[in-house]
Amino acid sequence: MEGIKVFSASKAKERVALGDRINEWLGSAPPKEIRNVSITQSSDEEFHCLTITFWYRTRD
Repeated sequence: MEGIKVFSASKAKERVALGDRINEWLGSAPPKEIRNVSITQSSDEEFHCLTITFWYRTRD
């Protein structure tokens, strides 16, 4: 592994935009090879937090 990137959102509007943020990161330089992905959801009485973690290495 070369790097880990974590995306997290707890508000509904942030969760809706999460896919766009991830796609922007994936499309940015340098090119990345995703090695593993973990999706975690946690909640309390008020908030629902979504976390997506990528393990990656850059490609030449």
